[in-house]
Formats: sequence, structure tokens, C-alpha cells
Amino acid sequence: MSGTPPTSAVFTAAVTLKPAQPEHFDLAFTATTQPCPWPKAYGGDLVAQAAAAAMRSVTEGKSLHSMHSYFLRPADIGAEVRYEVEVVRDGRGYSTRQVRGYQNGKPLYVCLAGFAAGEAGAAFDAAFADDVPGPETLPSSAEYLAERDGGSMTKESKAYWSGGRSFDMRHVPGPVYLTVEGERLPHQAVWLRPFDPLRPVDGLTDAQRDLAALAYVCDYTILEPVLRVLDLPWARPGLVTASLDHAMWFHRPGPLGDWLLYVQEAVAADAGRGLGTGRFFTRDHRHLATVVQEGLIRPT
Repeated sequence: MSGTPPTSAVFTAAVTLKPAQPEHFDLAFTATTQPCPWPKAYGGDLVAQAAAAAMRSVTEGKSLHSMHSYFLRPADIGAEVRYEVEVVRDGRGYSTRQVRGYQNGKPLYVCLAGFAAGEAGAAFDAAFADDVPGPETLPSSAEYLAERDGGSMTKESKAYWSGGRSFDMRHVPGPVYLTVEGERLPHQAVWLRPFDPLRPVDGLTDAQRDLAALAYVCDYTILEPVLRVLDLPWARPGLVTASLDHAMWFHRPGPLGDWLLYVQEAVAADAGRGLGTGRFFTRDHRHLATVVQEGLIRPT
């Protein structure tokens, strides 16, 4: 593995968009998918880039409150994706955008994104998992993998899991990289935070960048509870996974400088698909966002 310290710059590079001439809808941007050791680009690149494109189209001070996405085709790695934004509606309190991603002349991603101005109202937070060990007591991915090898893991995938994903991730119970650590339970938790402070992103406020960061990082581990209960580690030879559809709700803002707890659960698995849910919490128990994702899971 490289001696270069891990950095969060991979994420900020992914969500740095360039304005482009629209061909289909009202606005257009291009973004580049980031390196990864798989045959296709990371799905979180597409979600975060589409979120950034949608947020750059809303000028009335409204904040992103939900996204509903479908992944239509795999995206090439290190290649531009064109995001076309349709201004579906702008109301006083809410706005709606449709975003389509195109690569090689074909649509590969589509989402609807909702924005809200916000208003006074009662508040409620889901229960925080108080029995989860703190992140300081858990090994990082790099520490866990340092002396381990096996399965389909390569030097490149080991380096990527250890430090190539912009975020330090610490699993409870242990990771599912090489084997399923701990019991085959349909739930897990992951502590995460950026490897270093998130850099400014052109065209986004810091609050918008942080929303895009949640959209980016959520996809890395959302299917892991399904893999855990099925006893399918990532490095199992022949395992194929892919994101199919994704929904995310942003409940309240929160800075991403400290650890967040990502509590996840497997809901169902059958017919080559698995469904997982996740909730992001701050260390002081604020519930920031909720995720639901279905993915293809093909053991061989």
C-alpha cells in the first residue's frame, strides 16, 4: 500500500462539477467518476454528483430534503458523466428537480430530488444505539487489513478499502472484507468521518457539500448487513454486487468534521436482490439522514 496519507480529496474531486451546455433539459454539468479497483465506477459517485447538480440549480435558499434514484447502467471509471437537470417545479416552500446522468450517449442514472425552505415544527429523533463501542476503541480498515490477505482481495482493493474512499470507516461488529466477522446478524453499525477536513467545492456551500458527502459515503456499506446475514464477504471469489435503486432523506444539517454513526439493517434478500436501510447519527445523537437501497447480490 502507498505511504501517502489517506485524504478526503477523492470525494471533493468527485463532486466538483463543470457547467456544460444542456442538450435535453434546463441545465447541465459534467463530473468525473473516481478511481476504484472494480470493473465499474462507485455508485456513490453518481448519487453525490447528481445531488451537487440538483443543488446548484436551486437558488431560493431551499435545502435538499430527499432523493430517489435508479441506476440504469454501469458507469466507466475516470470518465465524464453529463448530468442534465430539469427544473420540474419551484414553489414557495418546495422545489423539485429531475437529474439524468449520461455517458457514452446513453442514460445511466436518473433521480428526482426535493428541496424545502423549512418551517417551524415539532422535532423527533430516532433512538441512538447507545451500546455501540466508540470509534477510538475500534480498528480502522487499514489496521484491520494490514496483516490479512485472502479471497479475491488484490493489492489494489486492499489499498482502496484501507484509504481510498475518503472516509475512515470502523465496523461494529468487525468488517466483512475477507470473512464475516462476528455473528451472521442482519444489522451492523459503522463509525465514519473524513480522513481530513473536507475541502471547499466550487458552486456549493459548505452545508451543501456536507449533504453531498452523506450521499456519497452511504453507498459503500449499505448492503453489508445483507452480505453479513448471507455470509458473503466482499472478497468471496465470484461475488457480484451492484446498486439498483436508492432513496435518501435529509432530516437536519450537521457538520462532517467529527465521527458519525451509520446504523444499518438488512430488510430482505431474495431473487438475487437485497434491501438495506441505514440511519446517520452525530455523536450527540442527532439523526441527520435515512437511507434505503436495493442492490443486486450474485454470489457466483
